[in-house]
Amino acid sequence: MVVLTLKGGCLPLFHHHHHRHVPSFSSSTRSLTNLHRHSRRFTLFARYAQAQDLFSSRRLQDSLENLPKLVEDIVQTSIDTGPRGVIRLAQGIQAFIGVGQEWLADVSKSTRSTSGLPTEMQLGLLSPVYLRRLFERMGATYIKLGQFIASAPTLFPPDYVEEFQKCFDRAPPVPFDVIKTILREELGRPIDSVYEYIDPTPIASASIAQVHGARLKGSQEDVVIKVLKPGIEDVLVADLNFVYVVARVLEFLNPEMSRTSLVGIVKDIRESMLEEVDFYKEAANIEAFRRYLEAMGLTDQATAPKVFQYCSSRRVLTMQRLYGVPLTDLDSISSLVPNPEDSLITALNVWFGSLLACESFHADVHAGNLWLLRDGRIGYLDFGIVGRISPKTWAAMEVFLGSIAVEDYDSMASALIGMGAADKDVNAKDFARDLEKVFSSIKELDTEIVVTTARDGTTTATAVSANIVADERQMNALFLNVVQVSESYGLKFPREFALLLKQLLYFDRYTRLLAPDLNMLQDQRISIASNRSKYKDRFQ
Repeated sequence: MVVLTLKGGCLPLFHHHHHRHVPSFSSSTRSLTNLHRHSRRFTLFARYAQAQDLFSSRRLQDSLENLPKLVEDIVQTSIDTGPRGVIRLAQGIQAFIGVGQEWLADVSKSTRSTSGLPTEMQLGLLSPVYLRRLFERMGATYIKLGQFIASAPTLFPPDYVEEFQKCFDRAPPVPFDVIKTILREELGRPIDSVYEYIDPTPIASASIAQVHGARLKGSQEDVVIKVLKPGIEDVLVADLNFVYVVARVLEFLNPEMSRTSLVGIVKDIRESMLEEVDFYKEAANIEAFRRYLEAMGLTDQATAPKVFQYCSSRRVLTMQRLYGVPLTDLDSISSLVPNPEDSLITALNVWFGSLLACESFHADVHAGNLWLLRDGRIGYLDFGIVGRISPKTWAAMEVFLGSIAVEDYDSMASALIGMGAADKDVNAKDFARDLEKVFSSIKELDTEIVVTTARDGTTTATAVSANIVADERQMNALFLNVVQVSESYGLKFPREFALLLKQLLYFDRYTRLLAPDLNMLQDQRISIASNRSKYKDRFQ
């Protein structure tokens, strides 16, 4: 293994022409870190606790007024969940006992040592390690929630954020016989009348779906079959309803928590995860993107896999198999195209163009979903997560991005005020100064480029893959601080704002790797600004 570490300054996305020294600001992260340092107890919601107010007459009156609505919500959610909730409860108890036994075994080992019981052991199943293990045993929903914790350092204590970085979305494969049964049921005809061949070894197995390579009968086209794992919808509905009820109860017990939009966050997670298990929606997303490429004459520059409708359903998605490499595989990219920077610019222009010229935009452009194909085109894969943006939001987003490029915090403040729904007048000057403090922290970001060299035992070929391991916690802290500071001024943002920022972070990593000198917000070859004016009439 060859490891190359580069320590750098600011992100290419945020090139600075005037380096003003501003003290680093990350108040929410800092306060949580200090709180955690002083107390190793479970502090997840400690900063919101105001027990002394709980039984004040005003609080009690408000609680009593909201109680009927809460009860109605819980009852309705329980009805929606149905019998599957009982099954999931039993599975949850089983998972709890399993991790509890692991904890007891570890405790018995620790008590034999002279150093005494570590703090983590004292916390039991509420400690980061054991809570992460519990989430992984509970499966799909909790793995996704674990990933959310890992990406939200301003909402959760540092130890939990760090531990949940290990919460990977992978799962043991479903036996091929089960996959064949699902295919027969969904297609309504013998498998060999549709597919010439299906590889029994899956290409990938995540918590929600499993993917197999195959060849179509007749046309002999190479395809991939994405199959929804059995029972996953019931599990998601039961789990997400339970998490929603917990969030509602927590908000009821402490109304201060409503400022953190906990219930709103859970609703968003529930909505996006339930969309992921409906392959009709994913197929529609892919077809919309392909129509956009066709209409704009971009098919020779980029593509998305063709969907074979006759062998697809709500639980099965058969798509054209694309061959290529992720945008982080430097060695392979250099052998496919003479100038990797041009490929990156194409990927950016196609994605920025889709923000308004397509019904939805790809909202998960990590390296596994954005490839350079063997024919030199950019391939967009996996449309399970998409976003939709209004012209008003994009107009504000454009100003926001432009203001980052030139460090114009007054424009940034006005753009965010225009984008968010405010319940009171916002002091734009104070807001701009607070944003300046937040963005100064980006100067502290480091990047590590880890180049792993793997030699195939049977050939002399060497596969070199490069992946950027950025300090996720600092990056996420920066943007969540922007949101948090904005919310402190009474601003609430549409969901697509966070989705857009996340994708820009992915593109920024590709920029660091493939075109370190490129500034995506100011380069004339990247047409961010023209997209809105060109297509706004279509969306009004």
